[in-house]
Amino acid sequence: MGFTVNTNLSANNAYRNLNNTQSALNKSLEKLSSGLRINRAADDAAGLAISEGMKSQIGGLTVAATNAQDGVNVIQTAEGGLSQAQSILQRLRDLAVQGANDSNNADSRGAIKTEADSLVLELGRIAGSTNFGGTKLLDGSAGSAGDGKLNFQVGANGDGASQIQIDLAGSNVSTIATTLASGAGSATGTAYAIDPAALATIGGPATFTTTTGGVATSVTTDSSFGAVGSFNSVKDYAAALNSDKNFSASFTATVTTGANGEGNGIVVKANDGGAVTSATAPAGLTQGTVGVAGTGGLDFTSAASSQDAINTLDAQITSVSTARATLGATQNRLESAIQTINISKENLSASASRITDTDMASEMVKYTRSSILSQAGTAMLAQANQSNQGVLKLLQ
Repeated sequence: MGFTVNTNLSANNAYRNLNNTQSALNKSLEKLSSGLRINRAADDAAGLAISEGMKSQIGGLTVAATNAQDGVNVIQTAEGGLSQAQSILQRLRDLAVQGANDSNNADSRGAIKTEADSLVLELGRIAGSTNFGGTKLLDGSAGSAGDGKLNFQVGANGDGASQIQIDLAGSNVSTIATTLASGAGSATGTAYAIDPAALATIGGPATFTTTTGGVATSVTTDSSFGAVGSFNSVKDYAAALNSDKNFSASFTATVTTGANGEGNGIVVKANDGGAVTSATAPAGLTQGTVGVAGTGGLDFTSAASSQDAINTLDAQITSVSTARATLGATQNRLESAIQTINISKENLSASASRITDTDMASEMVKYTRSSILSQAGTAMLAQANQSNQGVLKLLQ
């Protein structure tokens, strides 16, 4: 190999290796200072794409957990109002039981009526004042469609499985207050005869109509209403009707009995005091005389009317109890969803960490190696630059 001056191969080689070492050293410093293994797409293109998808999921789950907790808070707010409404209904029932006693004179019945009217007004106030963030919960107007149904996003995706619905339709205290103020207790109901021997023919959705002021309103029981042949007695059938949220919102059913005390039919009353009819009597029921519309509020003027009020209030108490049970079940579901969300978020975070986070110990080993090589490379570059100084001796 010649003794040259213009081209110093040793210095060029040392310089190239020093550049590579310095680049590795800078990358190690970047990873150690940021704590991230992937600081730019070039560090790991595939890992970046995967980690960004996980990051979206983690962020979505964080917000979803907050949404689910909001749902729990909504239910607790609504349930608090329903609890107070139920206490009022229980007190109204106590007054109705008191009014069913003929020992009461006109003044006593007037006092009962005064307290009952005041309590019904309080039910209306509860319905109007119970709200969450300005959304009224107990007047049936909640939800974007005004149907009392609120959807909560409890997942990170845009599918149906990422939402849970809170159904407040059965928690309409406003309807209860209107019903009790409009005279449900004084309406004469329509009788339907039921042959106990033909209970196997009764069941499935049933439609009833109430007519008030010439305006007819039809209500059909829920599609899941007891199947044909699922009732063991007339009492069971009446209880099922009163437990149905569609029926109980507008009607109340009571059992009639024969001489032997066995149930032989039901009487259906409209909560708004209207006359009850059916174009076609529900399967297994024979419609009798259509009742007349009622007037006034809960009627305590006689023992008989007070007993009617008891039946009406029993139906409303059952309705509120059912609504509270429904909300309680949904709250349990939301709380379970929160736990699931937190577990998913934790697992996704761990997976994302394995892709994006720096192993500090391993990276420190690489940094130390690069630092030593950088110092050695600098020293060798200096030596290589001095290697051609021998040419000067040849020129002396």
